[in-house]
Amino acid sequence: MSKEIKTKESIYDAIYDVVRAIPKGRVSSYGAVAAAVGAASGARVVGYAMNSCAGVKPKVPAHRVVNRNGLLTGKHHFSPPERMQQLLEKEGVKIKDDKVVDFNTLFWDPMTELAM
Repeated sequence: MSKEIKTKESIYDAIYDVVRAIPKGRVSSYGAVAAAVGAASGARVVGYAMNSCAGVKPKVPAHRVVNRNGLLTGKHHFSPPERMQQLLEKEGVKIKDDKVVDFNTLFWDPMTELAM
């Protein structure tokens, strides 16, 4: 395995660990997760990791990661796309027009919560 692959895998593993720590009923952003793991490519690499987490064990709650404004920008990676909203609503998160209602209240900052 090349060094690049190992590096990508270790970054993804770190991202998955942070996302697994997001409590039910709370959300975080791609950028906040990226900052927590020191991902040089920022939010985009978190998006790639969320898109690649199907089948990862333990399960990664990718539905809890939204954009910096609370929009469900990753919903098109769920099958069906409405699944992301359904999972959040099942946890008590209200969604209106593809956006988390009370985003600032429900936002979970890994840098603060995990004391990084």
